[in-house]
Amino acid sequence: MQAPLYIMVTTMAKPRPPGSKLTSSPPYWETKSLEEMTPDEWESLCDGCGRCCLLKLEDEDTGEIVTSDVRCRLLDGDTCRCADYSNRKAEVPDCIKLTPDNVRSISWIPPTCAYKRLAEGKGLAWWHPLISGDPETVVAAGVSVRGRTVAELDVDPDTWADHEVDWPNWEPED
Repeated sequence: MQAPLYIMVTTMAKPRPPGSKLTSSPPYWETKSLEEMTPDEWESLCDGCGRCCLLKLEDEDTGEIVTSDVRCRLLDGDTCRCADYSNRKAEVPDCIKLTPDNVRSISWIPPTCAYKRLAEGKGLAWWHPLISGDPETVVAAGVSVRGRTVAELDVDPDTWADHEVDWPNWEPED
């Protein structure tokens, strides 16, 4: 009977720099509160879905807020990006800048919003670009407004109420 043959397999990995760890540290969104994030970290949490840029309508009698499929005049319907982000408040005075303080109290923020999810302790969803590595997963998951809206300037304000939709409150399963 022949002795078994053992083969040792090795890899030629790059050597690690001195002092480096074998495991990487958790990402900032898992270790920092919203208040502790840098401006760049905060901004990177936006998944680019465009849901917050849909016009909301408030019933004057009941105070109920509904979302329409009418997008802000600055939101590009194809890219779901603001056409003038740095000057948006000058262009659209009632544009609301999300902050760690107000993200917890604004009722119309969609349940898919990364800011809201982190504030509620849920973590980022599987389709978020920081998790998936691909901004198109927001579209594939059905979270993006791409192709689902009409431009504010193309709709008579008197008919905005006819554009009420409930899909911005839908969220895919984690």
